[in-house]
Amino acid sequence: MQARMKSASDPGVITAIQHLYKAMHSGGVDARVLELVHLRASQINGCSPCVYAGIESARKQGETDERLHSVVAWRETPFFSDEERAALALTEAATRIQDGAPGVTDEIWEAAAAHFDEKQLSAIILDIALTNFFNRINHTIREQAGKTW
Repeated sequence: MQARMKSASDPGVITAIQHLYKAMHSGGVDARVLELVHLRASQINGCSPCVYAGIESARKQGETDERLHSVVAWRETPFFSDEERAALALTEAATRIQDGAPGVTDEIWEAAAAHFDEKQLSAIILDIALTNFFNRINHTIREQAGKTW
């Protein structure tokens, strides 16, 4: 599969994205949790460039291969804390909002809210939204795995 275009580099768009990332990372959420959120949403959406870049970024944050290989099956492994599980459940529910999916139920929201304050929840939600944003762009332009940004 060939990419349809080179990655856009409009300076205004890049600046806007940098501001969103700065806001997200100032939300008080552990960077490794944000990396897990990014990876899980990208796995759900089948976005190979984001999965690739997300794994590289998570490793730089100190994430282990054991945990990275297990994100796809996080419910069935002992490797994640209750806080991480709440973030991953929120990620899945917010990402899978297609045709009749229940989305973020009260139970999922309450579990996340038990571990994160409103500022942290805002950061996680922004991470989920940005990941889904990039996943859709990458699918549209057929971006290839192997790049890190």
